[in-house]
Amino acid sequence: MRHAAAIARRSRKGERLEARVTPEQKKLIVRAAALRGFSVTDFVVASAQQAASEAIKAFELSTLYDDARDIFVNAILNPPSPNKAARAAAKRYKEQMVR
Repeated sequence: MRHAAAIARRSRKGERLEARVTPEQKKLIVRAAALRGFSVTDFVVASAQQAASEAIKAFELSTLYDDARDIFVNAILNPPSPNKAARAAAKRYKEQMVR
């Protein structure tokens, strides 16, 4: 039963990745996979997936510290009044949306 589940899981994987590595990199990856009890493929895929998720999260998440955080929060809580250009843009927008 366990073997059938593994085959079913593999059959859903339709995409393929390939990478060229140095002998030292392969040796390191093979050792790490063995220490974790993974196949090399499963180890590489899991590691790449984790790195990709972290890269996306870091890109999408902005972290502000100290003065930058205070300035941002203050701008959100106390927004300035719209200037002349912003009021004119809002007026043009409303006129175009009525049509």
